[in-house]
Amino acid sequence: MSSFEEAETEETVTCLHLTFYHPGQGEKMMFRCLDFCRRQQLRADDTAKFGRDSSLCRYSLVDTRVSRIQFSLQFYRKLHSSEYAFEIKNLSKKTKLTVNQTELGYLNKIDLPWKCIICFGDYQILAEIQEGEAVDYFETHLHLAEAPILQEKCLPSLQPIPENGISPSFPLGQGKSPTEIDENEL
Repeated sequence: MSSFEEAETEETVTCLHLTFYHPGQGEKMMFRCLDFCRRQQLRADDTAKFGRDSSLCRYSLVDTRVSRIQFSLQFYRKLHSSEYAFEIKNLSKKTKLTVNQTELGYLNKIDLPWKCIICFGDYQILAEIQEGEAVDYFETHLHLAEAPILQEKCLPSLQPIPENGISPSFPLGQGKSPTEIDENEL
């Protein structure tokens, strides 16, 4: 047998990629305490806390509008499954946290979707889970976004198109409800 065949099987590690954005990051430097250069390894039983208090939080944000402990992320294994996940909990009494439009009040928690946007105040964090098999630890990899992650999109009002694909020649007016058209009337 070669040494390649005898080598230990390499475990892949679950990694939580977090991309941070704040409109004032250029002048206020609120992310200066975060390490964007390398992956950080955490024990599976560690809780990753984010907030203003660097003595309590592993990930410190330098901003007086951020709570001492804003939120936490807990790595866990789902019951009766080999699947791993993260749970996010809002630990701020003053600021609500939203995860993909789901609003979390103080001490509310939910499972973190595999890809989502976490918002509080003017902060936007894109969270993406890269799955792995390691049981004893996970990693975080922090990134800095230059542009807003969540953008307000103004969608034009859409005009219904009949099944035959031909748009009616009359425009739908403001406040008028759409009228059903029989195929034979065209």
